[in-house]
Amino acid sequence: MNDVRRIKEAFESRVVERLDTEYEVLIPGLNEDVVKEISKVKDEPEWMEAIRLNSLEIFKKKKDPRFGPTLEEIDYDKVVAYARPGAKKTRSWDEVPEEIKEAFDKLGIPEAERKILAGVEAQLDSEVVYSHVKKVFDKLGIIFTDMDTAIRKYPDLVKKYFMKIVPPTDHKFAALHGALWSGGAFLYVPKGVKVPMPLQSFFMVNLPSMGQFEHTIIIVDEGAEATYIEGCSAPLYGVHNLHAGVVEVYVMKGAKLKYLTIQNWSKSVFNMETKRAVVEEEGIMEWISASFGSYKSMVYPSVILKGKNSHANVISVSLTGKDQHIDAGTKVYHIAPDTTSTISSKSISMAGGWGVFRALLRISKGAKGAKSSVECTSVMMDNESRSDTVPILEILEQDSDVGHEARIGRISDEEIFYLMSRGLSEMEAKTLIIRGYMEPVIEELPLEYAIEINRLISMEIEGSIG
Repeated sequence: MNDVRRIKEAFESRVVERLDTEYEVLIPGLNEDVVKEISKVKDEPEWMEAIRLNSLEIFKKKKDPRFGPTLEEIDYDKVVAYARPGAKKTRSWDEVPEEIKEAFDKLGIPEAERKILAGVEAQLDSEVVYSHVKKVFDKLGIIFTDMDTAIRKYPDLVKKYFMKIVPPTDHKFAALHGALWSGGAFLYVPKGVKVPMPLQSFFMVNLPSMGQFEHTIIIVDEGAEATYIEGCSAPLYGVHNLHAGVVEVYVMKGAKLKYLTIQNWSKSVFNMETKRAVVEEEGIMEWISASFGSYKSMVYPSVILKGKNSHANVISVSLTGKDQHIDAGTKVYHIAPDTTSTISSKSISMAGGWGVFRALLRISKGAKGAKSSVECTSVMMDNESRSDTVPILEILEQDSDVGHEARIGRISDEEIFYLMSRGLSEMEAKTLIIRGYMEPVIEELPLEYAIEINRLISMEIEGSIG
C-alpha cells in the first residue's frame, strides 16, 4: 500500500498502523477545532489553551521567512497535527510495547541508559512513551519529566517560562509551534546541584505527514551544572514531514549547561526548529550540534548573554547530501559587559547538496569589553555541491574585540589519491578525512554517540558514492 493511500485511510479510520503500532490520530489541517481538540485530549488548563489559540491567530498573519530554503512545498492542510501511539507512558522500559521498543532500539536507548545515562525521555510522534529518572535525581531535587506532566505537577513553574524567550510573535514557525506543540521535556536543576551524568531525550517522527512540535524547557539554577543530549530521527517516507520544535534554556548566575544535539532526520523532513538560551551573570552556555539529515532545515541556536562575564560556546557540524538544503548557523547577542563567545561551524556538501552557514553576532551598545571569535569552514566534496557563508556582525560598542574567519574549499584529489595509494577505497578515504574534519564535535560526545556519528558519516559517504 502506498503512503498516500495509507494516510487517506488513516484519516478516515483515525487509526494508523506503522511498525504495528496503533495511533489515535487527529484529522490533518490547522484550524481552531484541531487546536481545541489537542488541548482537550491533553486535559490542559485554560491558560494553555489560550496560548494555543492566540498562537494560531498569529500564525495566520505570519509570512514565510524572506531568506533560506523555499518552503512552498509545505501543505499545512495535510500535516497531521497530533498523533498518539497506543501505549501509556511508563517508567519501566520493560513495560513499553515491543513494536515501540524496536523503533527506539535503533537509536540505542537501552544500551545508552545502562552504560552512562541517568535519565531518558523518549517521544514517538506527539507523545512521550517512555520516561525514567534514577532515584538519586529525586534526592537532589532535580525535575526531569515530560512537558505534560510538568504542566500538571508544576503549573506555576511552567507558566513562568513557557514561550517567554521564544514567543509566538517571533516568526511563523514559532507561532505554529505555540498552536500545535505536544510533548517534549522539562528539566529543572536546583541551585548548586551538579548533575553527575548526562540527561537525554529522543524524538522520533514515525508517521507519514506527521508534524512534530515538541517543547523543551531547561532551567539551570544558580551555580548548577548539567549536560543534556538530544537525539532526533525519522524514517523515510514518500510524503513530507514537518518538525517545528522549540527549546528554551535559562542559565542562571554562575550556572553551566552543555546542550548536545544529534539530528538524523530522514530526507523527507522539513526541520524548522528554534532554540534559544538566556545566560545570566558568569553563566556558561554551550550548544554543540551535528546535523545529518532532513530535506530542508532552518536551525540557528541562539544565546543571549544577559549577565556580566557570561559566556557562550557554539559548535556545529552539518553534512548535506543529495536533494538536501541545510540552512544553519547561530545567533549570539552580547548585551552585558565583559561577555565572551566563540562560534565554530563546519559544513560538508556532497552529491549536489547545498549547505549554508548563517550567523548573527550582535554586540550592543554598553557591552564594554565584549569579545567574540567567529570561524566557519565549509568543504565541498564535488563540483555539483554548493556551500555558502552568510555572517552578519553588528558591532555597536567600540570597546569590544571581534575576530572572524571564513574558509570554503574542496577536498583535493591529491589527498584522496594519497590515501587510496595506501590501500583505502575511495569511500574509506573520504570517510577518514571527514571524520577528522568533524573531530571538534565528535570529541565532545559520549563514546556511544561518537560511534553513532562515525557510522552515520560512513552511510552518507557510501550513499553519495554508490
